[in-house]
Amino acid sequence: MSKEPADAAEPRPEPPADPSAEEPRDALYHEGVVDLLGVLAYAELSAFSRLAADSEMAPKQPLKAQLAGVAVAEFHHYERIVRALTELGADPELAMAPFVPAIDSFHERTKPATWLEGLVKAYIGDGLAADFYREIARYVDEPVRGIVLTSLEDAERADFVVHVVREAIKEDPRVAGRLALFGRRMLGESLTQAQQVAVERDGLAALVVGGNGRPGADLAEVARMFARLTDRHTERMTRLGLAA
Repeated sequence: MSKEPADAAEPRPEPPADPSAEEPRDALYHEGVVDLLGVLAYAELSAFSRLAADSEMAPKQPLKAQLAGVAVAEFHHYERIVRALTELGADPELAMAPFVPAIDSFHERTKPATWLEGLVKAYIGDGLAADFYREIARYVDEPVRGIVLTSLEDAERADFVVHVVREAIKEDPRVAGRLALFGRRMLGESLTQAQQVAVERDGLAALVVGGNGRPGADLAEVARMFARLTDRHTERMTRLGLAA
């Protein structure tokens, strides 16, 4: 009876993969997810506070109620994101902390002087922020992507702003110029804030451009992303009846 050749012996099992090799990549991705949820949580909390205060300036009770309703929706979004951060094992307060100066500074620089400017900020500024976070959400996995998108799906609840602003322009065409100037300023400030938020945190930057073992956007795609943000801003300005 012939013997089996030596090379036909049962192959030796491959040595197990070194899990430590995956740890830096996974840690950076986790850091980026916590950053994304942290900045979004503080943005929602800030929006709630600002919209609740702006509703007090409403000239009529129905308008006050509508804007207050938008504020309440923002707070519910904040609560959901905080729960998600907790489930990830993150401290929500610590996750939000790095973004407090940038967001507070943005709101200080774009403080509306009138009720109508407050409405334009709610529609234009919050819309731009929502677009930015949707863009970043493209680079995260479920269920985080779903949490982010669900938190932003009511961002256009302020559509009643379109009717109010258009009616105000119809009554006094002179306000259109001032509101258009304010809207254009919102674009510049929002893009500056988005760039600041995206590059100051390694984890968040890695979500967008890669560098954590995951595919990301190249410089051309980043440029296209900001072009899309500008295009959507122009569309909102046009709906308001303002020159972009």
